[in-house]
Amino acid sequence: MTQMHGADHFAGAQPHVFQAPVDAMGMVFQIAGSSSQLIIEAARIASLAHDPDPSLAMAGQVGSQVKMRVGPVWLIASVRAMAMDRQDSNSIIVDIDFLGEGDEEKLTGRIYRFRRGVTRYPTPGTEVYPVSSADMQQIYSADDRPHVQIGTVYPTSDTRAALYVDSMLGKHFALLGSTGTGKSTSAALILHRICDLSPQGHIVMIDPHGEYGAAFQQNGAVYDVNNLALPYWLMNFEEHCEVFVTSEGSERTVDCDILAKCLLAARSKNRLAESIGRLTVDSPVPYMLSDLTNILQNEMGKLDKGTGSLPYMRLKTKIDEIRSDPRYSFMFSGMLVADSMQEFLAKIFRLPSGGKPISIIDVSSMPSDITSVVVSVLSRLVFDYALWARDEPQRPILLVCEEAHRYIPSSTSGSGQAVRRILERIAKEGRKYGVSLGLITQRPSDLAEGVLSQCGTIISMRLNNDRDQAFVKAAMPEGARGFLDSIPALRNREAIICGEGVAVPIRVALDNLEEARRPASGDPSFTELWRQSGGEAEILARTITRWRSQGR
Repeated sequence: MTQMHGADHFAGAQPHVFQAPVDAMGMVFQIAGSSSQLIIEAARIASLAHDPDPSLAMAGQVGSQVKMRVGPVWLIASVRAMAMDRQDSNSIIVDIDFLGEGDEEKLTGRIYRFRRGVTRYPTPGTEVYPVSSADMQQIYSADDRPHVQIGTVYPTSDTRAALYVDSMLGKHFALLGSTGTGKSTSAALILHRICDLSPQGHIVMIDPHGEYGAAFQQNGAVYDVNNLALPYWLMNFEEHCEVFVTSEGSERTVDCDILAKCLLAARSKNRLAESIGRLTVDSPVPYMLSDLTNILQNEMGKLDKGTGSLPYMRLKTKIDEIRSDPRYSFMFSGMLVADSMQEFLAKIFRLPSGGKPISIIDVSSMPSDITSVVVSVLSRLVFDYALWARDEPQRPILLVCEEAHRYIPSSTSGSGQAVRRILERIAKEGRKYGVSLGLITQRPSDLAEGVLSQCGTIISMRLNNDRDQAFVKAAMPEGARGFLDSIPALRNREAIICGEGVAVPIRVALDNLEEARRPASGDPSFTELWRQSGGEAEILARTITRWRSQGR
């Protein structure tokens, strides 16, 4: 009877908000660690279905929450699966996952101080009650930690969903979802909210499709081939090999050895090198490409070189080819030989940010064979900066990688291994140095193994592919498994969020973003656009001009 009294007491707490049902829905039937079973009366679910409170109307159904009293606390659990009781057709067996517990306020009966995890489990026979919208507000109300609000908790219409920024960024996050589910808009929404909260932040975003420049014009800086000016000498030796060495197998080893020797000689010609005690091929010291080709030429002429002239010719030809190709001028221009490292890092990392905390690196118009090297250089600069600035006042950096499966593929062979290695290293070690990684991808199953499990917060939108769903399930924490079954059934702009960034796993209907803050990723309307005609000759002329001049 005490439990019934508790529910009565609870019902009387806020009569102006809702009229809570007094009766229990059913009882605990079996207890087994994180997941347990209840028996619920089918008639109670049917009678609650017409309740004006959306949370009560969902009570007992898959994806909803139920509560039960254990001593002075209320346990909250999420419904994962339902099956009819074979002995009694009026009863339904319900599988639940425990989410956490909250104390009961003595006067009002409300749940407060909700926290994840369970200290005491209920015993079989404990009565189970539906969770109302007022309860949901208490469960999901953000505590005092810094947070951003990104949407409403399903199935309520007014309970706000909060992301705890420090916890989310401190342990990396991943945003997953098939094409067309609103992934880009959701990424823009979360980043806009973080920028509004922290206008002096430092966010670097790799944008492979040129979508986000339009979204962050007001509070960010956009860099593409026309204004990036990434100095080639910032590459380390591994990245140099990816750009300049074209051979395979044993020949590649020979070419790399020659490049290492000549690159070190070219770097040591700089006056800066004299002040550096231990100069290595990886030291970011400026050198001239013409010096590098001259050194290669001189070495080739020596009689005591252990190989033929072919490796030297291969390297020299490739370097000359890249120097003379205008597509590469954003990186290999002769103008970039000055020591501009400080200005470049200040520009890219927003140090200081001046109220524009995000820099969008648009790699869409870069030659595809060098894109992975550019991403590798930028990612490594973020990590190395954090590594060498350990004794300075900390300026944590968030690196967001759109289309992450391109850069951290599951295959360990082929080109683009430098970027894979550095991003894997950031995933494993970044948080020690204040580097946070945000991965956005539509194919989580193509990501390198282990990277997704390094992400403390997973934001999953609808995934249509079975393999992707299984991959995400394996990476999700145990208590969120029930939510995962609804991933294929999510609507556009809905997400399941679990992990460090939220108090408990939640399903969220994401907010609408203002038109000016949206990325340029809308789908074309074929029926509408195919009714329009006129001006095709001018369109073709302008397009061909841009095409021929490669966007310049």
